[in-house]
Amino acid sequence: MKLSAPIYQLKRRAKLMARNNDVSLNEALDQIARTEGFSKWSLLSASMSSGSLSETILARLEDGDLLLLAGRPGHGKTKLGLRLLIDAARNGRKALMFTLEFTEQQVRKHLRSLEVPGDIADRVQIFTSDQISADYIIQHMSGLEPGTVAVIDYLQLLDQQRSKPMLSEQLQALGKFARGTGVVLGFISQIDRSFEAEGKRLPDIDDVRLPNFVDLGLFSKACFLHNGEAQLQDIV
Repeated sequence: MKLSAPIYQLKRRAKLMARNNDVSLNEALDQIARTEGFSKWSLLSASMSSGSLSETILARLEDGDLLLLAGRPGHGKTKLGLRLLIDAARNGRKALMFTLEFTEQQVRKHLRSLEVPGDIADRVQIFTSDQISADYIIQHMSGLEPGTVAVIDYLQLLDQQRSKPMLSEQLQALGKFARGTGVVLGFISQIDRSFEAEGKRLPDIDDVRLPNFVDLGLFSKACFLHNGEAQLQDIV
């Protein structure tokens, strides 16, 4: 069933309803769901989660979320980040990629490999400056509407240059910015190679490679990938 608006806009509508009508958010969400043909919000949400992994993630993201996309090399984290941006652009949301790993030409090539129509692929803005950092990202995203989605490629490179603040400071600044503006920031992240020797099916938050201490509790959601499997979870 096609919704009257993207799910993130329906969530925002429910929050306004709860505030203006002095009802609980859950009650407001259920009211919105009924206008869309579902008896409860949980049923609406479940129906939206039956699509691709990137669509499922996008449906579960809230304004202001910090999302971690983590896996070992070659297990699809970059492709998932690009698909997330494509789905956001297809839903009429602004989509941006900040990459310290690829050139714009390489990113466009990846988009073409995903067989994305040109009119949608061209909506994804790509930034490849060596100056990419928290300040750079905040500068280029200031004034953008809530629900805008950006993917940063990748987490461990943000403080590689000594002239940039420590990663922990940058992440704190970006978290504050996201919560204050309602934009969504996704971070592609490495997983430590020791994970593969531990016999676990999927990595978890303890396997994220960190050269220096970073409070990973600043992230609100994480998706871990390995051998074609993925798990999306809230970070408590």
